[in-house]
Amino acid sequence: MTYVILHALAPIFVIMVLGYFAGKTKMVENQNVSLLNVFVMDFALPAALFTATVQTPWLGIVGQSPLILLLVLTMWITYAALYFLCTKVFKKSPQDAAVLTLTVALPNYAALGLPILGSVLGENAGTSLSVAVSIACGSVLMTPFCLLILEREKARESGESHGSALTMLPILMWRSIKKPIVWGPLLGVVLSAIGIKMPDIVLASIKPLGLAATASALFLTGVILSARKLRINAAVLIACLTKNVIQPFIALGLVMAFGISGEVAITAVLMIALSAGFFGIVFGNRFGVQSPDAEASLLISSILAILTLPLFISLTASMH
Repeated sequence: MTYVILHALAPIFVIMVLGYFAGKTKMVENQNVSLLNVFVMDFALPAALFTATVQTPWLGIVGQSPLILLLVLTMWITYAALYFLCTKVFKKSPQDAAVLTLTVALPNYAALGLPILGSVLGENAGTSLSVAVSIACGSVLMTPFCLLILEREKARESGESHGSALTMLPILMWRSIKKPIVWGPLLGVVLSAIGIKMPDIVLASIKPLGLAATASALFLTGVILSARKLRINAAVLIACLTKNVIQPFIALGLVMAFGISGEVAITAVLMIALSAGFFGIVFGNRFGVQSPDAEASLLISSILAILTLPLFISLTASMH
């Protein structure tokens, strides 16, 4: 099992190290990564998320509603608690807090979901569907929180903010929905719900973009990391503890509270037990927000997953 986890995590480290090397040696400009960010955030990731959601049968999504409930509740609880802690205790700016909390609250479903879940439950259509649903949950029901905060603070800094955040909500939501990273997966879910099947030629046309999404996002993260000094502080330690230990136990608690067992329970706990995701960092960079704590948390959480994932795999073994 340790080999499987290392095998799944290895590409993350290798691609991030390549990005780090490219940034450090100035093969890629690490102070201005806007071009790379546009490719990742506006093209590659939206294409990957759209493909994943539009190819997920609507009946399959509905059938996975217990899994969706568990994942969303766990991610929302984590996001709310950590955002409060970051802004009230660690006195972080709303932008920095939003980036860090999304990095922690949204696991790395895209890169680790299938390898880990497949090794435990077997790689089959059901496993692939569960991973696709997890990705959809994160992209449609989690990322807008971060985007709304980043848009709100951007509006305030530019002097466009008039009135309370509540009165600005429709404008902020529209700005968020207009971004491909949000409307891409959302469009996929809507098309799946109304039964529209995308022509094979369309899916084949955007498939190369989707295949490049995870690798390019990890490479970009490595480039961003190359411009910073890794700092470990109380916020980073709490973020990593939350991601790798507390959040999976929240999922385990919800599984027990709702009386859910079997593959749904195992899937929910293991998906949440994955290491921190890269979405928060690339989102922040798109808005010019740098969060060294989020970057450190991503790196340390990925290393810690080598130890914590076997723990939760063992804890879920009795749920079969």
